[in-house]
Amino acid sequence: MKKLGILSAAALGLMMSAPLAFADDITISVVGPMTGQLATIGDQFKQGAQAAADAINAAGGVNGNQIKLDIQADRCDPKQAVSVANRIVADGTKFVDGHACSGSSIPASAVYAEAGTLMMSPASSNPVLTDAAAKAGWPTIMRLYTRDDAQGAFIGPWIAKKYAGKNVVILHDKSAYGQGVADAVKATMNAGGLTEVDYEGINAGEKDYSALVTKLKELKADVVYFGGYHPEAGLILRQSAEQSVKFQLIMPDSIASPEFWQVAGPAGEGTMFVFPSDPQ
Repeated sequence: MKKLGILSAAALGLMMSAPLAFADDITISVVGPMTGQLATIGDQFKQGAQAAADAINAAGGVNGNQIKLDIQADRCDPKQAVSVANRIVADGTKFVDGHACSGSSIPASAVYAEAGTLMMSPASSNPVLTDAAAKAGWPTIMRLYTRDDAQGAFIGPWIAKKYAGKNVVILHDKSAYGQGVADAVKATMNAGGLTEVDYEGINAGEKDYSALVTKLKELKADVVYFGGYHPEAGLILRQSAEQSVKFQLIMPDSIASPEFWQVAGPAGEGTMFVFPSDPQ
């Protein structure tokens, strides 16, 4: 996989350095949840891409050609992601910054691979994205982010050691991302000698998790690892506090949004999450 990534990056460098005589602009499609409950993630995508484009354009662009961004919304929905991917390919765009969610990136990657379009996901962490690309020989499908199994290899053993003898519950939101990272944590935590008292999926987008909170209270949960996103995490914590149910919540990096505090309020205090260190 490392070799594939190096070769693909080298190919990209050659394409970007080659004269682009037939275009005034280099279009890059930025795809993510620009609308919906995960729109804050989409906004981060847009701001980051725009900052990079502005810096490159201010420095003269690429061989004199300016970068133009094409913002596309998929709401982290697999079907919408495929539809967006087909539209991007039909428009002739060859560079994609996205998608955000693994559940979107994985199905969309097949569309881009067939068209020879370079897709670099800044956030998708499910190993299937690049493992499937490597197996199929798709050199244009890449990620710029750590994998779920790497995150699981770190946090799972830590939970097993830190909370040995405690009641640990593992939850996920049934998405490719949420369940993928939860499964990775479960596997390494179990290998470290700690077995969860409950493992289950919740329905993302619900507004009432009181039944789940009651179950956590009955299980006497000391720790909850949740593979999912900040809206559900915030609600679960807030509704748990309303029932005086306390536990240590541990999340993946998806919680890195200021919107989490708007949902959770004071109940979010003490929440821990895993975030990769600077790759440089």
